[in-house]
Amino acid sequence: MCRCSEAVKADDRRRMSPPIRQTVSKISAELGIHVVTLYKWREASRLQGEEVQVPEKEPEGWSAADQFTVVLEIAGL
Repeated sequence: MCRCSEAVKADDRRRMSPPIRQTVSKISAELGIHVVTLYKWREASRLQGEEVQVPEKEPEGWSAADQFTVVLEIAGL
């Protein structure tokens, strides 16, 4: 289990979020933090309402939550 400070977690979440959008596997390889831990941090950020990296899939493969997020983001355009 990773016992990282909040500063490290915040920096990693920032790296996974726009505009940087580094992949979880790249961050994991660089820092030695297990990918599952990084995914949990990213999910926690998403649940708190922060913008997180959208999986690089075709829209047909997006989850309902991802689709809803996109609709909300483009509704104001």
